[in-house]
Amino acid sequence: MSKPISDYAIIGDTHSCALIAGDGSIDWLCWPRHDSPALFVKLLDDDKGGACSVAFDSLSARARRYVPDTNILETTFTTETGRARLIDVMPVTPPSPEPDEGPDGESESRLIRLLTCEHGRVTGAFRVRPTFDYARRPCTPLVEGGSVLFEAGDWRVRVNAEPCPTLDGDAAEVRFSLTEGQTAYLVLTHGEDQDDASIDDFDGARRRLETTTDYWRRWTARSTYRGPYRDAVMRSALCLKLLTYSPSGGIVAAATAGLPEAVPGNRNYDYRFTWMRDASFTVTAFVMLGYVREAAEFLRFLRERDGTYGRETRLMYGIADVMPPEEELSHLAGWNGVRPVVIGNVAAAQDQHDIYGELLRALCVFLEAVEYDPPEKVNDRLPEVLDNLTARAIRHRHNADHGIWELRTGPRQQVHTKAMIWVALKDAARIARNIAGVPEEKIAGWERIAAEIRAEYLERGWSPERQAYVGAYDSHHLDAAVLRAALFGALDPKEPRMRATLAAVERDLGVGDLIYRYRMDDGLEGDEGTFTACAFWRVGCLALGGRTDEAKAAFERLIARCNDVGLLAEEIDPATGAQRGNTPQGFSHMALINAALRLDDSFARFGAGEEAEAPARSAAE
Repeated sequence: MSKPISDYAIIGDTHSCALIAGDGSIDWLCWPRHDSPALFVKLLDDDKGGACSVAFDSLSARARRYVPDTNILETTFTTETGRARLIDVMPVTPPSPEPDEGPDGESESRLIRLLTCEHGRVTGAFRVRPTFDYARRPCTPLVEGGSVLFEAGDWRVRVNAEPCPTLDGDAAEVRFSLTEGQTAYLVLTHGEDQDDASIDDFDGARRRLETTTDYWRRWTARSTYRGPYRDAVMRSALCLKLLTYSPSGGIVAAATAGLPEAVPGNRNYDYRFTWMRDASFTVTAFVMLGYVREAAEFLRFLRERDGTYGRETRLMYGIADVMPPEEELSHLAGWNGVRPVVIGNVAAAQDQHDIYGELLRALCVFLEAVEYDPPEKVNDRLPEVLDNLTARAIRHRHNADHGIWELRTGPRQQVHTKAMIWVALKDAARIARNIAGVPEEKIAGWERIAAEIRAEYLERGWSPERQAYVGAYDSHHLDAAVLRAALFGALDPKEPRMRATLAAVERDLGVGDLIYRYRMDDGLEGDEGTFTACAFWRVGCLALGGRTDEAKAAFERLIARCNDVGLLAEEIDPATGAQRGNTPQGFSHMALINAALRLDDSFARFGAGEEAEAPARSAAE
């Protein structure tokens, strides 16, 4: 029986990350990058998948938290004879001075575990069993001096520990017996042996812990958020930072692959890539919290992957290389036996034309945050960027596409896509009027076409039968994506038709505070859960529609659904409250941040009340 998806916390170093269960077992780890083949994969197969576990004799209780303002995990274990605290950290070494561009922290491809007895006496053992390449590469561990080396072709992981590790079959074992004040440590190091071996002793591990703690606390201190939901907002921001790949500036959609959205079903995807949509809105959330550098780094990613946005912008990118082909790992049982486990993502070949609006909104928010004084490498090509992106948006304005949900049923004339093309042209005009080099007649042309597109989707997207804006032209199916159109100003949340649409979505797609993306045949098996981000979009629409008290209450109920350390997966099963899909999910945490910011703005400007006048335009979603 697999552990619940909500049982997992995340640590990382902005290059890769690990998922740690409530019992202290590291069940998922990809090294040296987010998209590298997993070497701990117990998350997807209890038997075949390796892990780095910890077990205690006579365990009676456990609890965990993040060290405040950090991505360092602290788990307390209580036994019948004592109490111990386990610290898990992936070291980050910040460069000095911080460069204008590039990573703000360097990875060592190490994971450190420090176990300190705080009371009485505790006994037990760490057990390390890597299963390289998603458990496809067997290896034989070797004892070398005081360490154990696991090696399979080019894959290498070394275990250093005190007490010294020993071999137990295909695993390294570190048995400990600690009294109050004593500490056992374990260091996992990926790749070739590094020159600085001092990290692999206790003093070196403590120094890396201190340096990394300082890094995360300085990063958190840069936040400009001062609202009432600091814990939820900053945990979400820290999670989004972990999902970045700092060498390139790319941002993965989630830390995992293969976790199911439907149980049973075949909706088990790989999310360790950069979706243009997800990453653009993660950048927007960063900007609204004061993290402008992270936005600039994503623009660097685009510049290096796509020139000056000069080629056809793609839906999805690898964080460092081209997208790999989709592949089924048939030897893995899957989480709770739900197959297939899939790596790669075939949706990379789909057409999704909303991405021009997503990208231009993120660019607009970024430029306004820096008062149109961006780094030279962004500023010197802005007119060309606008030309390229608007030309592509206009070229695809009449085209059907697969839409935001990547439906496998074929392209449609998606209302959300048309609304986002409108956003693209409106935001391009907004940018152009604040920079030099774009002729007024060109700006006016963008605005004229935007008005035509808006008139079209307002007419053809409305269903008299459903009394709502629907998902696609000539359709009667509701789609929660239209809520995003209101959050972007493409639909007016106070206008009667949008009010009716929100009511229809709540009635037909809603289960209390939770919202399904849609309820129709999508060519896939199984019934998926409600989509977590959609519930936060509803909060935003309530706030923009002036229903601030209702929005606040719904938001607070939603953040109470986070797991014990404040994390959210992609979906929630409305029957059980269980989290579903890949975790932690950037889209969910970005939506949480923006809903909190929208609530703060509504209360600050208009106060509480069911019909407070709402702001006319929202900068972020």
